Amino acid sequence: MTTANYVNIVSALDTIIESHPNKHAILFPESRDKNDQVNYTSYTFKELIEQSNIIAGGLEKFGIKKGCRTVLMVKPTLEFFALTFALFKAGIVPILIDPGMGIKNLKTCIAEAEPEAFIGIPKAHIARVLLGWGKNTIKKNVTVGKKFLWDGVTLEDIKSQGSKNYNNALTLERDMAAILFTSGSTGIPKGVIYNHGNFASQIESLKKIYDMQPGEIDLPTFPLFALFDPALGMTTVIPEMDFTKPAQADPKKLIYAIERFGITNMFGSPALINTLSRYGVKNNIQLPTLKRVISAGAPVPANTMERFKKMLSKDAQIFTPYGATECLPICSIGSNEILSETRYLTEKGLGVCVGSKVDSVELEIIAITDEPIKEWSELLKIPVGQIGELVVKGKAVTESYYNRPKSNELAKINDSGKIRHRMGDLGYFDAQGRVWFCGRKAHRIITEKDTLYTIPCESIFNTHPSVYRSALVGVKINNKIEPIICIELEPEMKNTNKDTLKKELLEISAKFEHTKNIKTVLFHDSFPVDIRHNAKIFREKLAVWAEKKLK
Repeated sequence: MTTANYVNIVSALDTIIESHPNKHAILFPESRDKNDQVNYTSYTFKELIEQSNIIAGGLEKFGIKKGCRTVLMVKPTLEFFALTFALFKAGIVPILIDPGMGIKNLKTCIAEAEPEAFIGIPKAHIARVLLGWGKNTIKKNVTVGKKFLWDGVTLEDIKSQGSKNYNNALTLERDMAAILFTSGSTGIPKGVIYNHGNFASQIESLKKIYDMQPGEIDLPTFPLFALFDPALGMTTVIPEMDFTKPAQADPKKLIYAIERFGITNMFGSPALINTLSRYGVKNNIQLPTLKRVISAGAPVPANTMERFKKMLSKDAQIFTPYGATECLPICSIGSNEILSETRYLTEKGLGVCVGSKVDSVELEIIAITDEPIKEWSELLKIPVGQIGELVVKGKAVTESYYNRPKSNELAKINDSGKIRHRMGDLGYFDAQGRVWFCGRKAHRIITEKDTLYTIPCESIFNTHPSVYRSALVGVKINNKIEPIICIELEPEMKNTNKDTLKKELLEISAKFEHTKNIKTVLFHDSFPVDIRHNAKIFREKLAVWAEKKLK
């Protein structure tokens, strides 16, 4: 077998290091001086390679080797990047879980992933010991920082056993590379199995779609997205923020980093883009170095996009790739097209346009069903313009969940030995081949009169200037499912007259066929949202709240 058969996400770094070994790869805001100026520590590309080599070799000597499933719970510091790339280099399988998902979910996810090793900061190890995380499977422990009474070694012990020279593990395209957990917006988070081929395909797609070039500088406000940067030859500037609360990020700190380093690319959730755009427009902030802004996790409201666009140069765009943990990107669209055309159709209840599919995937739309589909058939496809479930296939598409046979049965379709993934999202193709997103399949409301889809309905209510966002839920009243619209107001409209506003909202919805039967409006102070993006609305929780409210 030749080296051409081997695939490893870290191998892309070998090319980068040849062209600019001493260029910054990672910059981390370590502290502030007496003048409140930020002090950054950094790795060059050469140092990142050397540190990950040292760690990879040390881990192998400690007994954490190729194929070993390993929980990684480290804050997004320099060590996080060195450790992650070390794991990829050695063919070790990192298990990446959002620590903010809640104690119960964390324990369930770790148990399902059956980790054999645990690498974490002292706080993570304390939780592991006290809460019994992975107690039946974890045999090796590494502490990043000071180790106390638990077993294992420290990262410094690991480094003392390694060397700057290390040959990457010979991993194949289909070899497991990582287990990444979903955000759990529609249930308990699921562990998505990534192979090295999935990662390689994602990198190529991002490079091609967004013309990302070596030498660019990225401000990733979602840590996992930052892992693509070194492979793309981009410098990563870690922002000063709590990554579990992107909506509460301090705009001044983000703007400071963008201006200081001449950031060219930024990734942020819709909630963070909203916070930054409000501050930026209010203070007449301009960010001319940004070439592109990428936002994902949920649809970006057009008014948020419009505000942020005012801060950018005329050639810069805000892109909203569509995808999920199981596959990204699937589609992409830019702010030029949204603000000039599709937003007006969204406001009429046609859904949110997520653009045309990318070249690296096959995308089909099939008839809606909650039942498993074992085998693919062309007969499953539905006509253009009809709402159905999105199904994808391609090298970037992950093939299974770890230890979730029922989830695999519901989400995967066999296609002559290849796998098609059911997104669990609803939408349709328009005449131009673009995809219009209509919400999650699990969130559709089936009443005696009709079936309602969240995004088309919510978009009608969102046109009211007092509304920040809305959420459609179904509540059983007198043994019948009734559609309820929950409303979160713009911050400055919290004290508005609710009776008057309710009347205005119902007058708007009465004009549209698909919202005319929504008769109940409830006002909620702040919607429950996911930890990862602060943008995915937990409609299940809102439905419970609404039911109690209506009793």
